Amino acid sequence: MAVGVIDAEAIAAAREMIGVPLRRERMQWVRAATPDAIRHFAWGVGDDNPLWTDPEYAAGTRWGGPLAPPCFLYAVDYTVVAPRLPGVQWIYAGTEWTWWDVLRSGESVSSTACLTDVEEKSGRAFPLWVLQTGEVGYTAADGRELATAIATCARTPRGAAREPGAGDRGKGATDGPLYGPEELASIEEEVLAERVRGGERLLWEDVEVGEELRPMVKGPLSIVDIVAWYSATQGAEPYGGAHARAVRYRRRHRDWHVNPKTGAPDAAGRGHLEAETGRDVGMGGAYDVGPQRISWAAQQLSNWIGDDGFLHRLAVVLREPNLVGHTTWWRTTVTGKREEWDTGLVDLELAAVNQAGRTTATGSAVVALPSERHGEVRLPLGGEG
Repeated sequence: MAVGVIDAEAIAAAREMIGVPLRRERMQWVRAATPDAIRHFAWGVGDDNPLWTDPEYAAGTRWGGPLAPPCFLYAVDYTVVAPRLPGVQWIYAGTEWTWWDVLRSGESVSSTACLTDVEEKSGRAFPLWVLQTGEVGYTAADGRELATAIATCARTPRGAAREPGAGDRGKGATDGPLYGPEELASIEEEVLAERVRGGERLLWEDVEVGEELRPMVKGPLSIVDIVAWYSATQGAEPYGGAHARAVRYRRRHRDWHVNPKTGAPDAAGRGHLEAETGRDVGMGGAYDVGPQRISWAAQQLSNWIGDDGFLHRLAVVLREPNLVGHTTWWRTTVTGKREEWDTGLVDLELAAVNQAGRTTATGSAVVALPSERHGEVRLPLGGEG
């Protein structure tokens, strides 16, 4: 089978993996929600919610101690399910998260994963590409089902394997736009205006359809922001690791990108940190990591619902890369209210918009809130509680 080629043979080989339990050691950065792991994740997304990192504060909440942020589970299993197709670029396309219970500080977690679908796609950017869908399940050490993530990865040609000019999703872009002093000052003020509701209880009855949440503002995106995310959630492992681990991975999987400056094989993941490689894989420059942007949306929702709320569902589709230098505004609106499982639920719609007014991601969410009628949110959600 040819390396770096998407054809009928390669697609058929990928489909052979549907339903097969997959090894996940390279997708698992942590196996327990230790205080350090939780703190490093919170730092990696710029989340100062004391419910995650302040034991004294968290002891006074209904939980009796710190919790892990919902998207901390990316560090337990990165949700990339993209077997076979060696040498073909994978681009994270989105996650549909469903959470049933909280993860407490100190708990261990395990995950299972399998490929569920392989779809052939075509379009202006790539005459033929593939969308792989996988399902990852997360279980606490005591057997509690914590969450399920349905994730999608686009598999696209790299470099010379692409059609000329194909996949240049950031055409005309540099490593980032230029901002004037006033623009930067305004962005900084919006970043610093972030508000964590905390113990100020939000009741289901108090939420109004059409209500807009305070935007979550991140940016201008820097290389350091991306490195902080890697440090918190995955390191170099999804790209094969470092040093001898990387050599063994490349020999076994035949998956690498040649560094034009050295001629040596290297991980294509460096496109997140290096503009030249980012352009080579069709992203227009150095760009963010998809789960990083999704975690910002979860942070906005967690800030809004406060300590007593519960994020049940978050589904995000990534539509464009977020390049280094770009700024993202997650804008979210309440679209509905309902009652289910003796719980007050709120439906929301989300969009990530950059400084040029372009929508780079869209999504939906469901949160559970305490209510006058039903009292506290009972977990596991939908279960016996």
